[in-house]
Amino acid sequence: MAAIDCGTNSIRLLVADLPPAGAGPDAPLVDVVRRMTIVRLGEGVDRTGRLSAAAIERTRVALAAYAAEIESLGARRVRMCATSASRDAENAEEFRAMVSATLGVPPEVVTGDEEARLSFTGAVRGLAADARPPYLVVDIGGGSTEFVLGDTTVHGAISVDIGCVRMTERHLRSDPPTAEEIAAAEADVTAVVDRALAAVPGRDAATLVGVAGSVTTVAAIALGLPAYDSERIHRARVSYDEVAKVTADLLGRSVAQRMEIPVMHPGRADVIGAGALVLRIIMERAGMTSMVASEHDILDGIAWSLAETAG
Repeated sequence: MAAIDCGTNSIRLLVADLPPAGAGPDAPLVDVVRRMTIVRLGEGVDRTGRLSAAAIERTRVALAAYAAEIESLGARRVRMCATSASRDAENAEEFRAMVSATLGVPPEVVTGDEEARLSFTGAVRGLAADARPPYLVVDIGGGSTEFVLGDTTVHGAISVDIGCVRMTERHLRSDPPTAEEIAAAEADVTAVVDRALAAVPGRDAATLVGVAGSVTTVAAIALGLPAYDSERIHRARVSYDEVAKVTADLLGRSVAQRMEIPVMHPGRADVIGAGALVLRIIMERAGMTSMVASEHDILDGIAWSLAETAG
């Protein structure tokens, strides 16, 4: 199976096999390939309402490479989900036509609700025993953040427009951001987070599970890793105090200084401050003293959706 997640900041590929027979209900998919490319599809969407020609072309180049790899590996089923940026854009049809021509299947521009449910499915399978339900899964993306509450099933979900790219473009324009910019971002994020937590309701959760690149990068920094190591990051528990410390450090650095951090992806350095800020505020407002980082997220949820419909 081949799953593709195209978000506001990155496009990612997972080619995976089903778990072997008898592996149990919590067995993970068997990864063949995982890829991630920063394409910044949503660059400027918050301001212009449109996907730029340059952003669509960056995405096409990455997608063409993925399509070639999918074909070479012989994946039998392919599903591509496109999220916040392509939902919001006036010229979404141009994007859809490009994907169909490049990949051979159209993208599914999923609703915020479906995006949240896919994220939850991917994140909670195979969590450590000390991660008690109900879970609040938060998927901090480039353009939006999904909040999903559930245990074996989803009880509530909401998608809100406070992603790391959107908040950087809207508020954190200086390098490094000023105290006034940070305060404005905090006020904006706090109001939206409070609304989301009330809607889900997220404060009923026993365990906060964080997914996507902003969360895993913050976790990697908190763990003091000399290089990005997904196996060390997956299921790691990070305290609120550690998240707050990392957030303050990132917001105090310029982009060039963030690039000096060993685990930093070059395409994430300019927006990671906003992503960390969103995570810190979610933990504050939900009253969470720690969060569990998961390397499994909507991409795995997309792959599982293919597994469930496999004949």
